[in-house]
Amino acid sequence: MAETRTALVAGANGIIGKALMHELAASKGWRARALSRRSHGSSQAIAADLTDPDATRAALAQAREITHLFYAALAPQQSLADEDRVNGAMLCNLLDGLEAAGAPLERVVLYQGAKVYGVHLGPVPAPFYEDENPRHIGPNFYFTQEDELRGRADRGGADWSILRPDVVVGDAAGNAMNIAMVIGAYAALCRVEGAAFRFPGPAHIYEGVFAQVTDAGALGRASLWAATSDAARGEAFNYVHEPFRWRRVWEKLAAALDLPLGPPMPMRLATHMADKKPVWARLVVEQGLSELPYEKAVGWSFGDFVFHSDFDLVSDMGKIRRAGFGESVDSVEALIAAIRRLQEAKVLPF
Repeated sequence: MAETRTALVAGANGIIGKALMHELAASKGWRARALSRRSHGSSQAIAADLTDPDATRAALAQAREITHLFYAALAPQQSLADEDRVNGAMLCNLLDGLEAAGAPLERVVLYQGAKVYGVHLGPVPAPFYEDENPRHIGPNFYFTQEDELRGRADRGGADWSILRPDVVVGDAAGNAMNIAMVIGAYAALCRVEGAAFRFPGPAHIYEGVFAQVTDAGALGRASLWAATSDAARGEAFNYVHEPFRWRRVWEKLAAALDLPLGPPMPMRLATHMADKKPVWARLVVEQGLSELPYEKAVGWSFGDFVFHSDFDLVSDMGKIRRAGFGESVDSVEALIAAIRRLQEAKVLPF
């Protein structure tokens, strides 16, 4: 009989976690348990506040069967120092809880983003290589979490593998870093006002800067590979799709969403869309949408970060391909599919 692995998905309500739960359910040889702060609703789900070590340990007392941990939990904070302190402690609390429960943990798959290369601090030469970019001075919680995994493995603990996606495209509702939700909501509000679908960033970014995204479903499949492949043990891998210029993507999005295209119009969405709450409330009533508060439904500030990043964001994909995982997804198709799923789920208006 084939071995059955038991996965714990931390952050199961998020973009990565939701896709992971779906992929695990469809994969033979896996059982999956969700872990999240808010209720997940799946069988044997665990609700835990990972910032509380005692509560985490108590919640994990019945998780003795966990063999693989997929760590996609994130607690954004106002400062980088607080983000480092809080998120570093959360991972420690979870690993300590599994150890106290006696779980036979074999491998941890951790997720990082392009911030590991310092893109949040300013221009970084592209492409980004896993073994070439030296660390910048902290705080950076990615460094703290990675060092924790390395240290535990060196002391005889679980193996680890790291995946580095960028701008993950998925259909989790209420996530502040859901670019599909930002684009879909912006498109819907353009339609209501009879406005052209104009890229909300500078023209030079629209025309000439390379960007990248990662489809959440493909990332889920890469995660299962990273959790089981010998080539992935103790290694970090970029995982993105082919880079693009926003003009190409925006034109295809406009056609798919049946909106008139206009030239770029630089704006800060967090400011410019602040008065759209009444319009959104009307759409919620008219189309029977989820009553997620407007302030939580769309991460306009994340859209501003993405649409105003004025240097190339390109992660080299050679390492993961040479190691044995080569799946890619068309970025535009991933964005359109995620928007459609959000519409069908009554999270986004048509």
